[in-house]
Amino acid sequence: MTQPAAPVALLFDWDNTLVDSWDCILESYNRTFRHFAMAEWSLEEAKIKVAKSLRDSFPEMFGERWTEARDVFTQSFALIHMDYLRPLPGVEAMLSQLVEAGLYLGVVSNKRGSFLRAESAALGWDKYFGALVGATDASADKPAVDPVHMALAPQGLQPSVKVWFVGDSPIDMHCAINAGCIPALLRPEPPQPGEFDSHPPAYYFSDPQTLLDRLREVSVPKPAF
Repeated sequence: MTQPAAPVALLFDWDNTLVDSWDCILESYNRTFRHFAMAEWSLEEAKIKVAKSLRDSFPEMFGERWTEARDVFTQSFALIHMDYLRPLPGVEAMLSQLVEAGLYLGVVSNKRGSFLRAESAALGWDKYFGALVGATDASADKPAVDPVHMALAPQGLQPSVKVWFVGDSPIDMHCAINAGCIPALLRPEPPQPGEFDSHPPAYYFSDPQTLLDRLREVSVPKPAF
């Protein structure tokens, strides 16, 4: 891949990119599995298996009863997600500095849109984002390009190499490349062998500060952070 251009916009995944969600996700899945008398997952299993939206993954997991499973999961998640809501370290300072530098920010998540926007509002983060697009908000979910277009629309932008898509998982890198954006991996764990063979990140950032540092290097004129 050629040297990525300085961005005019950044789109972020939400769960485990900006907020710590694994414990909540795991508990919601396991409550659903208990309802169906299915084996529960460990946290390690959840991290491997959870990526797609419910409407994409549950028909494969639950067959004809997938809508029942969706409802059980949704009800379980609704009961607990605000109690589990925790920003990841350094994220809010990063978002504030990016907005102050004049960059457009949006969110593209496979979390249900109503949950996504409720969490952003509870954290006081709506001021940072031009759009928060969740599962079922667009005609298709990540890794489809539809939610990317929706997230950029308020600024009149199109997906391009001047848009960085920042996430923590292969499906985020897949979505970025599908849309023609720059895929950027943000998480403490470095890429694992074989994890991103088909959709490799252009950048890996171990924390928000390393992302800001890299933006300083590629941005001309220099951003104000």
